[in-house]
Amino acid sequence: MNIRSLTRGDGVVIGAAVLLFIASFLKFYSVDGIASYDANAWDDLGTGLGLYMGGVIGAALIVVNRALPQPRKVVGLDLGTVGTAFTVLVAWALFWTLVDIPTGGSAAAGLILGFIAALVLAGAAIATPLVPALQAALVPAPKPQVTQQPYGAQPPGGYGYPGGQQAQYGGQPQAGQPYGAAAQPQPAQAQPPAGEFSPFWFAVPVPRPLFAEDGSPTPIAELAPGTWYLAVEQRGPALVAQTQDGRRGVLQDTSGIQRG
Repeated sequence: MNIRSLTRGDGVVIGAAVLLFIASFLKFYSVDGIASYDANAWDDLGTGLGLYMGGVIGAALIVVNRALPQPRKVVGLDLGTVGTAFTVLVAWALFWTLVDIPTGGSAAAGLILGFIAALVLAGAAIATPLVPALQAALVPAPKPQVTQQPYGAQPPGGYGYPGGQQAQYGGQPQAGQPYGAAAQPQPAQAQPPAGEFSPFWFAVPVPRPLFAEDGSPTPIAELAPGTWYLAVEQRGPALVAQTQDGRRGVLQDTSGIQRG
């Protein structure tokens, strides 16, 4: 599981689920003429487990499904879809519970706050796939660190992570030459032909599916924000990327990627 794959919408879902759980322990409703009546949702297991905990379980399914490397299915149903259905059902049931208070009773903090939390929870679960602002990463991807070199020192050679080898051009003074003598030009390293692809490291801004190279529509992995991946080939607007465990696939959506 990778928490960096969570979005801002998932953060709203988590916050609303915590608020819903807290509301379940507050006074559910009051009864006129009974000053000491102090019942909460857990005095009725159908309300405590069926409604309040049903919303919390729905939020957990949404968040866990997002944090997994690739979506999971149970009985052919996506976990995130099942979780969203739970949250909508809980908001609907609490709305009618709020409207249909028994005669002689009135809604208390537990019911009112619980309905508000369930409404926010269901709204965030539905809106996250539709609103770009909610799809941004909850934990921003760390920027690649650039090591400061001593003044006058040359950067180390070799293929770095996520950097690459830098070609050096121009003349260097020969050993034994007197001070001020003209440096002999050195042959420049050969530049790659125009259009040739050079592998590079990149990170995605939001979770993106990685498809098989044979064109299969089923994703083989999900690229998560905050992790560097290696682009090994370019196929039109798409990239062939390699994950940390060596799997290769096609990243079809390359918009907004951050190059290392």
